Amino acid sequence: MRSVAIAIFPGVQALDVAGPLDVFSEANGFLPAGEHYAVTVVGPERGVLRASNGLAIVADSTFDEVPQRFDLVLVAGGPALPVAQPDARLTAWIVQAAARSALYGSVCTGAFALGHAGLLDGRRVTTHWQHARQLADQFPRAQVDFDRIYLRDDRLVTSAGVTAGIDLSLALVAEDHGPRLALAVAKRLVVFAQRQGGQSQFSPYLTAPTDDASPVAKVQRHVMEHIRERFTVRELADVAGMSARNFARVFVEETGVTPHEFVERARMDAARKLLESSDGVLKAVAYDCGFGTADRMRAIFMKRIGATPMQYRERFRSLAG
Repeated sequence: MRSVAIAIFPGVQALDVAGPLDVFSEANGFLPAGEHYAVTVVGPERGVLRASNGLAIVADSTFDEVPQRFDLVLVAGGPALPVAQPDARLTAWIVQAAARSALYGSVCTGAFALGHAGLLDGRRVTTHWQHARQLADQFPRAQVDFDRIYLRDDRLVTSAGVTAGIDLSLALVAEDHGPRLALAVAKRLVVFAQRQGGQSQFSPYLTAPTDDASPVAKVQRHVMEHIRERFTVRELADVAGMSARNFARVFVEETGVTPHEFVERARMDAARKLLESSDGVLKAVAYDCGFGTADRMRAIFMKRIGATPMQYRERFRSLAG
């Protein structure tokens, strides 16, 4: 039996708790009793805690009552967590539980609680795309990936926003009991299989400007509609009706990435969709997505998600097929 603890607090995001809980509960329906997941919801106090949506959640135990060793410890996120003062009780419990548990990690903005506990230093992590820059600024020793659905760095696991906690939990079930069981759980939850950790959160529109009519938004649409083409900053500036220097500055200010970075993300997103949905040869996929050559596409895939295009396709098909 694998023991799991999910740490909660007033204002927790309900789905950050319910998503992993349902994954492990559904997995138990396919497992013999001796291999079940035993999940404990841990909070600062007994009694009702209100989630950010007003839902009443009752912790099974308090931080002072439960043992601090589990197979897996997850800290749920909450909308206020990135700006709230750290909870001393939660921080102290995380430090002790992480030291004694096999795996530890966070769902969504729960990464900020790990950061306050000093557990992100030197680690590759992810969080909700809206708070990724803030996490990187607040904890500069962390290596924040802005675009992953979930990440594992040795004993540390982190996931992106809200429903990505389901993807992380499915990945952990797959590690424990194989991809077939994870797929069976995903189907029970009516989830479209399991998204790979290297899949994007929202890319390339992760970087969409707030004004859909802005010159930057016009350029982004142009790139997506002409993804086969090669682009220079000057050509994109012409689309925006701006000088190349001013365009590059404004683009970074509005999106947080350079035009080159956006184009590369857009090509990756287009390629992943083709790899997931078609049997096209890699050379054709590379051409259709503007990489030029299959070797160039392979290099970008390895840099961004640590897998070749063929490996990505095989992993997706093994879960969706």
